[in-house]
Amino acid sequence: MSRCLTFLVAVLLISPVAAGERVSQADALTLSQAAVGVRLPDLSFVDTEGRRVRLSDYQGRPLLISMLYTGCTSICPTLIDSLRPSVAAAQEALGEDSFHVVTIGFDSGNDTPARLRSFARLHEAELPNWSFLAGDQETLDRLAEAVGFTFFAAAGTFEHMAQVSVVDQQGQLYQQVYGGTFPPPAIVEPLKDLVLGRRHPLASLEGIADRIRLFCTIYNPRTGRYYFNYSLIIGLVIGAGSLVLILTVLLREQRRTLAQARREP
Repeated sequence: MSRCLTFLVAVLLISPVAAGERVSQADALTLSQAAVGVRLPDLSFVDTEGRRVRLSDYQGRPLLISMLYTGCTSICPTLIDSLRPSVAAAQEALGEDSFHVVTIGFDSGNDTPARLRSFARLHEAELPNWSFLAGDQETLDRLAEAVGFTFFAAAGTFEHMAQVSVVDQQGQLYQQVYGGTFPPPAIVEPLKDLVLGRRHPLASLEGIADRIRLFCTIYNPRTGRYYFNYSLIIGLVIGAGSLVLILTVLLREQRRTLAQARREP
């Protein structure tokens, strides 16, 4: 088993973080989890068209951040091939414009905009609102530290964490998703919470509609897609109607009892 594959299976390997420190598996996981809740710095990158973009450009919608290197021939392609259908499922369930995705090459010497563009095209990851970004090493190290991502050079290649970071609408790290593959629920569920659970206040009509979509949008493992389960909303309506009927009967009975008590001498 290759060192990179061993790292993937274990999720984390005893390894230095980007800044050069050596940490244990437990410490590496602690570093990753400690990043949850951190507001990301407004770092600058270059997209595959050569345009300068900043992380702040993606605020206002949830953001998925993944890091890889284009020279990888095993794990990184597997990760992106797994992430692609999950992103597509999320876009279908929540809307293409409801969130952003950025994949960033951490090998600054080789992950140029052109190579990232070719990598995205090769793996059919050219979905709406999915950007592949390049950066200088200082910027990449700052991002890796901010999102708790561990990577290091080893024998002419890289070992790294298998991680997708979920960032909320305000640029704050909301959740980490780990693994060699990313099935749709692992990606869609945190996005559902951010898109439908926080977009509108519950007191508004939009907020109520979003909460209904949040609880009634269900994953079908046989098809690998999400769908709106009308039976759940019908059940909620029937349950609410039954509760209103019971309360009405109880209220009428209480009023009848009080009226009878007043008539008695």
